[in-house]
Amino acid sequence: MALISIRNLTKRYGSSITALDGLTVDIEPGIVGLVGSNGAGKSTLLKILLGLIGATSGEATVLDLDVRTRGTDIRQRVGYMPEHDCLPPDASATDFVSHMALISGLPRTAARERTAEVLRHVGLYEERYRAIGGYSTGMKQRVKLAQALVHDPVLLLLDEPTNGLDPTGRDEMLELIHRIGAEFGIAVIVATHLLGEIERVGSHLVAIEGGKLLRSAPLGEFIEHTGTLAVEVDEGSETLAERLAADGLSIALDGRAVLVDVADGRPYDLVRDAVADLGLPLVRIERRRHRLEDLFRDAAPVPAGPAGHGPAAARDQVGVDPAVGGPS
Repeated sequence: MALISIRNLTKRYGSSITALDGLTVDIEPGIVGLVGSNGAGKSTLLKILLGLIGATSGEATVLDLDVRTRGTDIRQRVGYMPEHDCLPPDASATDFVSHMALISGLPRTAARERTAEVLRHVGLYEERYRAIGGYSTGMKQRVKLAQALVHDPVLLLLDEPTNGLDPTGRDEMLELIHRIGAEFGIAVIVATHLLGEIERVGSHLVAIEGGKLLRSAPLGEFIEHTGTLAVEVDEGSETLAERLAADGLSIALDGRAVLVDVADGRPYDLVRDAVADLGLPLVRIERRRHRLEDLFRDAAPVPAGPAGHGPAAARDQVGVDPAVGGPS
């Protein structure tokens, strides 16, 4: 049984806006990235899966529960961290998270105990009695994560969990997400437009754009090795390129790196000999990997497949974490 099963899901607003367009995909347990540009349909999909809004057509189940008729049951077992600020500024973190626990059906005593536990887990225990309005953006994001965890869900849906965070705050949030999935065994779906986030914490990825599935596959298939060898030298890259071209290799220059086609094992010996003969200061030599943004740049919809077991149009708005480089 898939954790989430989606079949031909479509959501239209009026006659001119299509948020989801015949989306079909299965998602298995793990830390799964739901990646797409802003406006790709990620938030709409999460709300449909929670039973908060209805689809125009199609079907979806979460934990084998039909989203059309079992929304309340789904929300009792699934935690949701919304993208936008939804926190009462005058309430303390303890009062707010405890209130959310009560709404989820926990008895009052259990709600208080569980609230203290999750606030400690997200790093807010010492600040739990302060008014949320005085919190930093990072602390507010942690409160939203705490309320999503307080009823001990089996699945978390996180919508842009690092939204508005500085690099340190982003790293800390990603570490929390990793711990939730790896140590506590909670399935997590992270909706984001920052590809680098998924490379750091996820093991599987579902890419959507314009409400359609681009690809669903293990992350390793998105960033597998290319057929290119990158040879970086401190100086003399043009000289090295000329030598390798004279040896009959297909090459290209990329700054200080010489990119060599490695259709067979022959280039390795030629590169080694050329660098040694020319006396060049070698920085690195490695097989290049695809980056997620490169694959999105050329992506086209493909047949749906399962994602999980563990974690075109997107070219303009899908970015990567600044910490790992690339467009944002």
